[in-house]
Amino acid sequence: MTDNERSSIRQMIEKKADNKGMTNVAESLMPKFFLLCAVISILTTFGIVLTLLFETVTFFTEVSMIEFITSSEWYPMFSDPDYGIRPLLLGTFTIAAIAMIVAIPVGLAAAIYLSEYASDKTRRTIKPVLEVLAGIPTIVYGFFALTFVTPILQAIIPGLAIYNALSPGLVMGIMIIPMVASLSEDAMSAVPQSMREGAFALGATRLEVSLRVVFPAALSGIIASFVLAISRAIGETMIVTVAGGGSPAQGLDITSSMQTMTAYIVQMSLGDAGFGTTVYYSIYAVGMTLFIFTLAMNILAQFISKRFREEY
Repeated sequence: MTDNERSSIRQMIEKKADNKGMTNVAESLMPKFFLLCAVISILTTFGIVLTLLFETVTFFTEVSMIEFITSSEWYPMFSDPDYGIRPLLLGTFTIAAIAMIVAIPVGLAAAIYLSEYASDKTRRTIKPVLEVLAGIPTIVYGFFALTFVTPILQAIIPGLAIYNALSPGLVMGIMIIPMVASLSEDAMSAVPQSMREGAFALGATRLEVSLRVVFPAALSGIIASFVLAISRAIGETMIVTVAGGGSPAQGLDITSSMQTMTAYIVQMSLGDAGFGTTVYYSIYAVGMTLFIFTLAMNILAQFISKRFREEY
């Protein structure tokens, strides 16, 4: 072996040792960085929850919790205010129900097509295009509902108010379709191909395989996608704020204005409520109610996913 070869080998060994030292430093630092990120996330969550909790407790020192839960009137700005959350709950769940009527069947049909009927090329083309809907800002959806969908509905439904529950519900359903379709398609794609081939070998048609084999096998993931979509609809803000109006619901008339919990929070946050007033603290009480409902929906989705998950 020549001196040049020995020198080259020595340089390679030294370089590898230097790289190993840098790798060891990175290996020791990255776990600490990841832990820091996790701690920041947890502390931020605790901070949000504690802020909601403290301000909500302050609200309930001035307003009876029984009135908040049972009263059917929500007029916080009146000289004799009423703080019954029921009209806001009614408006929230009515618009969310309209959205689900649109999103669930359309999203599920899209998922079945992408999973069972579309070719790989078609799937790679359609799925990204479908998911573009999820990237559109919700404020754009809100003005789309107000300036485009509402005039069309007014031509079809006489007496439909400019601010109503139907228009934002329909547009919200369109916005949620990608969530239902993507999550449901992922659940269906996870079903082993051998189950499909076995059903085909027994003489089942593609539709029968889709509905009687793949759908039941992926049911836990599909239901979880529905629950998460409902949670998304309940927490939606800008669409209902722009197109839904600001009148608390007095019934199930979807052609008239309805106010949701999120729309009320936005309205009061614009400066209508003075700091330290009961109306100001009502924002946090409504926010805590919204937080409880969305948290319950997420926990339900996780329970369904784990309880009914099929192991293959």
